[in-house]
This record gives sequence, C-alpha cells and structure tokens, in this order.
Amino acid sequence: MSDQVVPDFTLPATGGATFQLSAAQGKSLVIYFYPKDNTPGCTTESQQFRDLYGEFKQVGCEVVGISRDSIKSHENFKTRFSLPFALLSDAEEKVCELFGVIKLKNMYGKQVRGIERSTFALDSHGILRREWRGIKADGHAHEVLQFVQTLSV
Repeated sequence: MSDQVVPDFTLPATGGATFQLSAAQGKSLVIYFYPKDNTPGCTTESQQFRDLYGEFKQVGCEVVGISRDSIKSHENFKTRFSLPFALLSDAEEKVCELFGVIKLKNMYGKQVRGIERSTFALDSHGILRREWRGIKADGHAHEVLQFVQTLSV
C-alpha cells in the first residue's frame, strides 16, 4: 500500500467532530490503530504520542488514533490521559479493513478478531509513505516522529 493515495474516509471523532481524511490534506498525518482504550499497551502508546505531540505539530503533522471502541469510551480515554489529538471510532471496521489491520489473535488460548497495533504515515498529499505493523507500543511514537521529520511539508 506504500506510495499510494489512501482512499478518502469519514469517521466519528471525539469532541463531537467528524474526521474526513481529505480535509486533513496539506499537512502530514499519522494514523495509529490500537486494539482497545484503557489497556496497558494502548495507554502507553497513546501517552507517548501525547508527549511528543508538540514535536509532531512543529513539523506540520497531525496525529489521530483509531480503534473499534465507541466515542463515549474514546472521550473517557482521551480525558483520563489528556490526549491532545482526536480519537476516531471505527465500530464497523470500515477503515480497519481499508488498512488491513484486523487480524486473528490468540487471547487466553482462543482465536479472536482484533486490531493489530499498526501505524501509517501519510504525506501532505494523502500518500502513504510508511507503515508499521505488529509493533510494540513502548518507544514506537518516537520512531514514527523520526520518520515524519524526514517528510517535506
């Protein structure tokens, strides 16, 4: 999927907003998919994107997080950890399917469908420039920032 324009999509976002990909063009964008609000790995990853958010903004980059959780769950998660960026709800898995992040995972010995922790960096024209799949949460946001800093705005 790298070096291709990502098809436009619209999802409900925190703060009563609607996120539309085409409206985000003009700056680079990091989309991180995470399995579930208020779980240890997802909390670590979101906090690290939060802590580096100012540096993402300095290079003209927006950050959004996507999971299948409801907007109500997202609002609580965002408030609890003071996340400065929008969280998007993909309850119907449309955008998850678009990016191919739904995987069968083993959980307590059972196969369950879930989001594979994945991140995608788009340039200011909406072209996918890099993808990370099946990543470890801790330290990942910094690696993404280093890549985004190499994109020309």
